[in-house]
Amino acid sequence: MPPTLDRRIGLAIGSVLFSGLLCGMAQAQTWPTKPIHIIEPAVAGSAVDVYLRRVAPKLSEYLGQPIVIENRPGANSAIGARESAHAPADGYTVFHGNINNSINDALLNDPCCRLTQEFAPVTRLTSTALVMVVHPDVPANTFKDYVDLALAKPDSLTYASGGPGAITQLIGEKIKLGAHIAVREVPYKSIGAELPDLTAGHVLTGFLAPIVIAQHVKAGRLRALAVFSSHRTPAMPDVPTLAEAGMPGFEAAGWNGIFVPAGTPPQVIAKLQATFSRALNLKEIKEEAATLATEVGGEPTEEFTAFVRSETQKWGSLIKEAGIKVQ
Repeated sequence: MPPTLDRRIGLAIGSVLFSGLLCGMAQAQTWPTKPIHIIEPAVAGSAVDVYLRRVAPKLSEYLGQPIVIENRPGANSAIGARESAHAPADGYTVFHGNINNSINDALLNDPCCRLTQEFAPVTRLTSTALVMVVHPDVPANTFKDYVDLALAKPDSLTYASGGPGAITQLIGEKIKLGAHIAVREVPYKSIGAELPDLTAGHVLTGFLAPIVIAQHVKAGRLRALAVFSSHRTPAMPDVPTLAEAGMPGFEAAGWNGIFVPAGTPPQVIAKLQATFSRALNLKEIKEEAATLATEVGGEPTEEFTAFVRSETQKWGSLIKEAGIKVQ
């Protein structure tokens, strides 16, 4: 008996799908055959941009293709994310996402470019724990002193943030909630823009990377009270962790990692992860990262995906608790 019309249609659809699968597998096995473009949502010369460019030559060597880095800064890293998410899922457009994108996911839940939905995580590149510093005029040598001062004089202290949704704003609000203190926020256009005002005493508290503030601390222009990680940083070994200083259960690091548009072939993702991991584990790359108080990534895709989800959940809970909204 000849096949029914429905069956013939089903067989035809199955044949098309199977052919597409074979084509995708063949493409993944030969990838890459042309230049790979990495969208960088930070400005050229920024810490994350510089480190990516440091690794790029090794990636090009291992993959046998040029690596082209394109800077698309703006909107708390959302501009670069939006452009990357709309690119073909073929492995030739890669997104260098960061903590800002994770916070955006928690704050905005924009269906254009969520890190674990419209994107597929590949691996982490670097992670740097932030440090709480104060101007020397603040009569506080420890985190406990700082809290006691804020309790005694509500709203007399200020902290610098990178604006609504920035990690520095979230850290400031977490400290206020956790220690039950009142400290006034002073927003700046971007993270790091507050440094001149911080060293001049126009704003009294900041949350910055060790590489940015280490020399200022050493020179006495700033005083470090706590590092937001599970362990002390070798760059500033005398600075206690926040848990050691009296507030356990909270860590905050500026991290960045590699993502591709959702639907990218798994074989391509696996090759990208292995290539980045190989480059990041080179001795000279790891030693350079250590001088910047930075930890390198390169972990398996599944581990990085779980980390990104946990970050979005962590910051989302804090955003809700603190009532933070983008105007």
